[in-house]
Amino acid sequence: MVITLLKESIHFAWQSLVGNKLRTFLSLIGITIGIFLIITVFTVVDSLERNIRDSVQSLGENVVFVMKWPWTFGPDYPWWKYMNRPQPQYFEMTDIKRKTASAEAVAFRIGVRKTIKQKNNVVENAIVAGCSYEYGTIKNFDLEEGRYFTEVEADGGYKVAILGKSIAEGLFPNNEPPIGKIIKIAGYNTKVIGVFKREGESMLGNTMDNQVLIPFNYIRLLMDVKSENYEPFIAVKAKPGVTNAQLKDELTGVMRGIRRLKPAVEDDFALNETNLLSKNFDSLFDLVGIAGAIIGGFSILVGGFGIANIMFVSVRERTNIIGIQKSLGAKNYFILAQFLFESVFLSLIGGIIGLLMIFLLSLFASSAMDMQISLTQSNVVLGLTISIIIGIISGFIPAYGASQMDPVEAIRSN
Repeated sequence: MVITLLKESIHFAWQSLVGNKLRTFLSLIGITIGIFLIITVFTVVDSLERNIRDSVQSLGENVVFVMKWPWTFGPDYPWWKYMNRPQPQYFEMTDIKRKTASAEAVAFRIGVRKTIKQKNNVVENAIVAGCSYEYGTIKNFDLEEGRYFTEVEADGGYKVAILGKSIAEGLFPNNEPPIGKIIKIAGYNTKVIGVFKREGESMLGNTMDNQVLIPFNYIRLLMDVKSENYEPFIAVKAKPGVTNAQLKDELTGVMRGIRRLKPAVEDDFALNETNLLSKNFDSLFDLVGIAGAIIGGFSILVGGFGIANIMFVSVRERTNIIGIQKSLGAKNYFILAQFLFESVFLSLIGGIIGLLMIFLLSLFASSAMDMQISLTQSNVVLGLTISIIIGIISGFIPAYGASQMDPVEAIRSN
């Protein structure tokens, strides 16, 4: 019976669509626009959130960053207090490594923009990052070819470099192999020992594609590492089983001891962790999602009235058929289910059209921007579910009215 109901409902719905194209178009456009708006907002928010979380995770898991500035901002952000704080120094990294029992790895990083040359090929304003050896243990990245520098190369300040994919393509066009080649960083001959895999655009700007990684003791030749013009940081990764809260508690005591702060003096450093970035964006994503749901909800409400209008007209046009069906023994629930199936089918058509529009838009946006925007399976299911619910709600009253008709009166009606 379910198959019969489905076949008849699809047949009647299709006849209604074909026979009243303009009316159907005007009625379904509300559902289509509503699903399009809601799922588009959710798709964009999900894509942005996924990109940001991937960027945050690339900073390292279970990692605390010792920095001058905190990552949390509020209405009473005392920037003037943080302005006078000292920058983290390399010797503090070595002290933390020696004194922090809960730390698995500790690394120092500082960056500067320099011009890089390889014969006639030049990359200007490239980010040259100098880091200590254990940075490779903390930072999540993959090498496409070559290797990471050794501890001897890091401590000795060897002139070696690992290139980001975009930097490598700029210096070595036409797929020329870069490993073992010599490049010039600010005039210094440097041997290329590795190339990072392409990461793509990062929402936080921490992609390795446009960076060159060199040992910290080498970058001392390129810049004044004690200058206040740069923003170095110390990354501390917790040992397995140690929470970030435990690591931060120990780091607070270690850093206060290193800087010889008296008990009554406030901390002159910030301990940042990656989940702070995620929390800062969560409220923004929630707000955008709510706004999109409200706007799309109004469109779906209008579309629901359109579906209900089609069903009232459909019931009126098929009153004689309803009377004949009931006189031949059709039960009330059969008539009710028949029109409900038709209402759901019409609503699903609007929802599917909206989802197809989002899919095409996501393909275009992904090709136009350096960020993957994809219509996820969960959002497809959500869009179809909303369409089914709207179809049931919009079609119930007309369907119930049809199921309660007196068969004699229905047959005699014009």
